[in-house]
Amino acid sequence: MVTPVATQTVPRVSSLSCASCGAGIELHAQGWAVTVVCAACGAQLDATDANLQVLQYGERVQLVPRIPLGTRGTWKGAQWEAIGCQVVTITVEGVDYSWTEYVCFNPYRGFLYLSEYEGHWNVIEKLRRRPEKERDGERPTVELEGRTFKHFQTAVARTTAALGEFPWELRVGDSIISRDFVAPPYLLSAEASDNEVTWSLGTYTPPDVIRKMFSLEKGLIDPVGVFANQPNPHDKLAGRVFSRMGLAVLALFMMLLLNVALASNRTVFTQQYSFHRMAGDEAAFVTPAFDLDGRSSSIAIDIEAPFQNDWIFFTISLINESTGDVREVTRQLSYYTGTDSDGRWTEGSQSETVRIASVPAGRYFLRVQQEGGEPGNPVASYTLKVRRDAPHYGFYGLAFLALVVPAVIAVFPSASFEGRRWAESDHAPSSSSDDEEDE
Repeated sequence: MVTPVATQTVPRVSSLSCASCGAGIELHAQGWAVTVVCAACGAQLDATDANLQVLQYGERVQLVPRIPLGTRGTWKGAQWEAIGCQVVTITVEGVDYSWTEYVCFNPYRGFLYLSEYEGHWNVIEKLRRRPEKERDGERPTVELEGRTFKHFQTAVARTTAALGEFPWELRVGDSIISRDFVAPPYLLSAEASDNEVTWSLGTYTPPDVIRKMFSLEKGLIDPVGVFANQPNPHDKLAGRVFSRMGLAVLALFMMLLLNVALASNRTVFTQQYSFHRMAGDEAAFVTPAFDLDGRSSSIAIDIEAPFQNDWIFFTISLINESTGDVREVTRQLSYYTGTDSDGRWTEGSQSETVRIASVPAGRYFLRVQQEGGEPGNPVASYTLKVRRDAPHYGFYGLAFLALVVPAVIAVFPSASFEGRRWAESDHAPSSSSDDEEDE
């Protein structure tokens, strides 16, 4: 096909008369058009016949195209003229859904097609080749030029209104089987009729681009809902968030490794004790003193008690021997086990760790107050251990959650958008459950 140059324009129209009603008809693509629909009476006429033989009588066309026929626009450097418009309808579960298709003509490049459904536009080009691969299954796919398209919908599409010129023999009421496959922003369609399959590729195009393409004074309507091949506007957001989260998690992991490597985690005190529950207030005691040297850092106090079906509540005070400064923490240790109809169960733990942050160097001792416990267990043994400069992983867990939560939230808009897209397809999430209920 000849490549147009900048000076090429669409040729002048030819004036003829409708063989049905005698109304004047202008052919914009004479020699190319196969059918022309009379705007006055709706008759479908043979545009290849000099007398415009009637193919099918019709009724006055009420169709008002958003792009008036005869309007010229520029697409990819070439001038196109809108010469035909048809309304195509499918019926899904008893509900009719209609969209509008436009035929645009350039004598040096042939035909270009546009489609519009509730403000969603596609620029469509007929393909001269089939997809390279087709795979059947619950959700068939096809591949074209290395891109995988997922099956969206199969339906019987029928022409319910038409106006202007068309490069095929068109009759209102004609139907085809249409299969649509999507890989946003592309829509790959196969139209089957009379043992012939025609493939076309649509590209989702914002309405403002179409308006500028044809220099339309009146703005086009805003898109309603989510269309089959509409690009997901949230895809990049989720990708950016996950990319940044990955870098932040890597930095957090490096900090954790550095913390573990630098933490001495030295045991500075360990001792076993017995709690006699009949001792009352005399159960409180102080430990021997121990030294905490080096820089100010945290300490961990480990409590381990090998009891069963028992509990102890501890009030532990860390006291600086020279200054008298006191840091107090509390912890309850409990562990219960048994069996029931579901088998063996356990609750609680036989060990706990409490932490005190930023403890300066010095000589310290612990004051330990114990209370509680089961009356049937008069004595409980436990071990106290104090570790200096113990690594603490809780901060990193909280930091990780703080990084993950925004990333997960960023996925929701994208997932919601995709959910609305596929809800309109043959593969809606509820389809399988509905089928099971029907059975």
